[in-house]
This record gives sequence, C-alpha cells and structure tokens, in this order.
Amino acid sequence: MNILTKVKYSCRVSSVLNKDVKQHGKQFMFDTREETSWNSDEGTPQFITLSLEEPQKVSGFSFQFQGGFSGQKSELIMYSADGAQIYQEPFYPEDINSPQLFPIAEPVREKACSKLKFVFESSTDLFGRIIVYDLQLLG
Repeated sequence: MNILTKVKYSCRVSSVLNKDVKQHGKQFMFDTREETSWNSDEGTPQFITLSLEEPQKVSGFSFQFQGGFSGQKSELIMYSADGAQIYQEPFYPEDINSPQLFPIAEPVREKACSKLKFVFESSTDLFGRIIVYDLQLLG
C-alpha cells in the first residue's frame, strides 16, 4: 500500500529542469499519470525529500525512472520525528523504465519515520539529470 495516498506530506527536490515547475515539477511524481514526470536539472547530487505529517512505518519504496535518466549510486536516509537519523542505506536502481521495488531492512520497518531523503549521487545521464515518473512509499 502506498503510504502517500493516506497521509499528508510535503516534498522538496534539488532542482527542476529549466526551473519549469509547470511541465517538470515534483508534483508529477505523485499524480499516477504515465505521461508526466519530475525532471531534475543538470548536476549531482540530486535529491528528493519527503516530510510526513504523521510518523509512519515504511517497509520499502518504489521508483519508476526514465531509462537513460536513472539514479545510479543512490542513498536513502530516514529521520525520526525529532530529526534524528535512524537509518541510512545505499540502493542501486537499474537503468530501466519499469517500476523498481526497494525493501527496507527488517529491523528498521518497526521504527516510525517522519522524513525520508533520497540522494542520487550519480546518474546514468552524462549531465546528472534524473527523471522520475512515479515514487511510492510502501507500508
């Protein structure tokens, strides 16, 4: 189940392609439409931060990138309600168009988190751009 459909949240991203939020903004990662996406601008690292209104137990997450614009060396950082870091783990997306599921380690699933940060230290794009069609938090 996608937690983001049940709880209020806010999202921040590192950049938007040409600062054109109407065509490439962060809101398109969550609209469930296949033809819209968030497009970052050039450069690394890129990031996505999700702040949840109520702490949640997260069992995993999924990304759907555009092939050629996927994160490569990436990292998830989770924070508790008091801002303390409770988990950090690298993940390595494939350079494909299909949704990719990343489970979170078993002991961490029992800890509620209030904020998640996805950091893309590198990209399959030569210029460091990331394109995300869909992002889900699973609980």
